[in-house]
Parts: sequence; C-alpha cells; structure tokens
Amino acid sequence: MSSHHAGHGHPDTHRHAHPHAHGPGAAGAGTEFDWDVMGPMLEQEAELNSGTYEEAARWIAALPTAPTVRRVLDIGSGPGVVTCLLAEVFPDAEVVAVDPTPALLERTAERARRLGVSDRVRTVEAELPRDAGRLDEADLIWAGNSLHHMGDQRAALAGFAGLLRPGGTVALLEGGLPTRRLPRDLGIGRPGLEARMDAAFAVRFDRMRAELPDAKREAEDWSALIAAVGLMPQGTRSFLLDLPAPLSAPARAHVITKLTREHEVLGELLDAEDRAVLERLLDPEDPASLHHRPDVYLLTARTVHLGRRD
Repeated sequence: MSSHHAGHGHPDTHRHAHPHAHGPGAAGAGTEFDWDVMGPMLEQEAELNSGTYEEAARWIAALPTAPTVRRVLDIGSGPGVVTCLLAEVFPDAEVVAVDPTPALLERTAERARRLGVSDRVRTVEAELPRDAGRLDEADLIWAGNSLHHMGDQRAALAGFAGLLRPGGTVALLEGGLPTRRLPRDLGIGRPGLEARMDAAFAVRFDRMRAELPDAKREAEDWSALIAAVGLMPQGTRSFLLDLPAPLSAPARAHVITKLTREHEVLGELLDAEDRAVLERLLDPEDPASLHHRPDVYLLTARTVHLGRRD
C-alpha cells in the first residue's frame, strides 16, 4: 500500500512519486525515500487538490444512502491532508490515518494539531492488506489511489468490506484522467510529450503491479469489483481540477517539482529527444522552461466509486 497519496488520490497513479515498491507499496517502503523531500511534495499536491477531495467527500455525505459517519479509515493517508479534510466534512467522526510510512504519519498528526482536529484524528502505521485486522470497523473507508498498490485487489477490497459497519460505505478513488500541464505543441521538440510520458508511466505502472506480493490481474471495472465482494455499488462520479494558465506561484512550483521527479523516474523509458526537452523545461535559465512559460496549466479529473454494505 502506498503512502500517498497522492497524494492522495492522484489519478495518474502510475505517476506517484512513491515507490511502490500509495508511495505506496511494499513493506518497508517507507525507508526507501527521503521523506523530508517527498513529504512536502505530496502535501503540496494534496493541498492543490483539496477542493476536489472536499467536493467528493461532501457528495458522499449528502447521498440519501449515506451512513451516519462516526469512524473513518483513510487508507494510504500520506501526509494527512485528506485525513484532516475528512475530519472537517464529518465533524462527529473519528478519522484514522492508515499508512506504512512513519514520517508521513507524523506530518498527519502535526497537521491535525495545527487545524484543531487532533482530538478526532488518529494515526496507525500499517501495511495493507497484511495488517487489515488491526484497523477495526468503520462507517466510511476512503481508499485514495491505494487499492492498486495491493497485489490481490479483490481480496484487499473484500477485506475493506469486512471492516464496514452495516450501511457503511467504501469510497475507491481509482482512475480518472491523465494530468495535463503543457500544450500539445510546446514549440520545442516533437508535439505530444505528455502523451508519450503517459505511455512510459503505463509501462512503469505495469511493472510495479507485477512485482507486488500476490499480484493478480484484475479488470479495472471498479463497480463490478465492488459488487463482486458483496457490496452494493452506489454510484461513480468524477471531480475536475482545472487551474488554467497563468498558474499561481504555488501551483507552478508544484508542476516544476513533479516534472523534475518524473524526469528522474522515467529515465530510459523516454527517448533522448524527449529527455532533452524535459531538461530544457526544467532549466530555470531557459526562456522555454516551466519557470517562465505563460502557458503552463494544471488539469485533471479524479474518479470516485462507491460501494455500500447492507
């Protein structure tokens, strides 16, 4: 399971800066990264998307079938941005941040103190699905781009279903649309750079999935998977993040940080020409770089799939 989160919930799950090896992956993954660097990056990403996550959480809260939410599990909670948001949306609930990375759980606890919700936010260091039995029951399980970091997704989701109280809901954030930040034709290199990066990340994602313990291939029909583990599908909805050009300074800084990381992790999955274009985009001295371009934007969509226990 990843620590993401993407960021909780980055729809380009294959772009997670974590290992998975939600950033997310194998036991011990938390020791593989410099979390003093990764933590702030994940936090910044989640903060940029917080409006999207809040909209999704309030949609869940307002459904006619919504349970009375007294306890929430945030699976793959990362730095806790969404954990604290869930505590605000569900003011009567205890919210439990579940992540395998102690450094990110510390960020969660600090954020909860800063926002005045520490009396209702708990942290649990756990590697899922192995440690699912330690989590206790909940009315809402929020799994933001974390299920796909578990080898046997069907078994992991069945484990979540077993933790739900009657009437409880699982919210899977999986899929969505690839993030776009740049024009198709940048004026340098071949047009379509981000589409080629998507293809490279798809290769990387498939490799990550294949290396997970107990990896099983599963058709990514999330509503069908929800039904297969005995839950009642309650709907699917996508939520848009649309930050047009020109970006704010924090959003631009985030795009630069993410592209820097992506340049590092893709390596030879991109050809020499595309790597050279990325180097130009990341060079603050280059007039064509992300630091100076007026046409950098941030556009993506995250999809939420709901299942309810009768």
